[in-house]
Amino acid sequence: MSMNQVSSKMQLIDRFGRRVNYLRISITDRCDFRCVYCMSEEMTFLPRAQILTLEEIYTLAETFTELGINKIRITGGEPLIRRGALDLLEKIGSLQGLDELVLTSNGSQLDKMAGKLKTAGIKRINVSLDTLNAEKFRRLTRTGDLQQVLKGIQAAKSAGFERLKINAVILKNRNHNEVTDLVQFAVDQDIDISFIEEMPLGYVDEHNRGETYYSSDQIKTDLDKRFELLPTPEKTGGPAKYFRISGSTSKVGFISPHSHNFCSTCNRVRITAEGRLLLCLGNEHSIDLKRVIRANPGDKEVLKQSIIKAMLIKPERHEFNIKEQPIIMRHMSVTGG
Repeated sequence: MSMNQVSSKMQLIDRFGRRVNYLRISITDRCDFRCVYCMSEEMTFLPRAQILTLEEIYTLAETFTELGINKIRITGGEPLIRRGALDLLEKIGSLQGLDELVLTSNGSQLDKMAGKLKTAGIKRINVSLDTLNAEKFRRLTRTGDLQQVLKGIQAAKSAGFERLKINAVILKNRNHNEVTDLVQFAVDQDIDISFIEEMPLGYVDEHNRGETYYSSDQIKTDLDKRFELLPTPEKTGGPAKYFRISGSTSKVGFISPHSHNFCSTCNRVRITAEGRLLLCLGNEHSIDLKRVIRANPGDKEVLKQSIIKAMLIKPERHEFNIKEQPIIMRHMSVTGG
């Protein structure tokens, strides 16, 4: 029996009838940026022994594809700073039954790695970019170089990925007045853009999330003054609501965990950098797959049964509250961006 036949018969279904076919894997909690909404300035990263090995990550990717997962997104931290990342991506990209291998990156490494990523089998890349102002970019990322990211975007365009997209987290009084400039940049570059409401994950010093919250509805109102946004029927099973930008090939998406809950169509699970299968971004429902792998070396059947059972604890929805201290204390860099 071929792997595709196996995948067509084995599916991950949660207790609300949602089919899970999308896996996000964080391959590192480390990053070369320190974005203010994601990390504290002086982050304490996980000891390497607590992080999944590259071999364990591949085993998990292979096992999930055998259970019907057909899309995998590699995230971090910044995934491209992990040693051996390219070899891992090549191996995952060759898995039978996998339709899409995609990547989320801060763009810092794309200038030198874009072509190799295309060869490895990456189909699409999302680049985090919150501002086009170099000084503000440095303040928001604490360590980032805007020109390096812009060069990375150009390198990715030249490499010929199926699609490139910018992800922008919008914060009131920090970058909310740049949303039209970011969309114009996307139009000029013939790429897409998604605006993301900030998610309250982990305590972040010197940053009040309630004061900086800027909703998707506010962003769309700003954009409507300059662009004609045409609703599109595009459905990815994901959280974004998309609009086509009239007169261009670009699309703008809104990911709105606070103002427009999207949980009813959730088709995804995450593996954190330390090997926890996270059933929901906004809840702590999880199981320790690293423990399962290390306690049962080479026994993929035990691993599969653990994953299947985990679907029973996938919650119906997240419980974010932007105005309170986070009940989820793990930072986004550990969770997987």
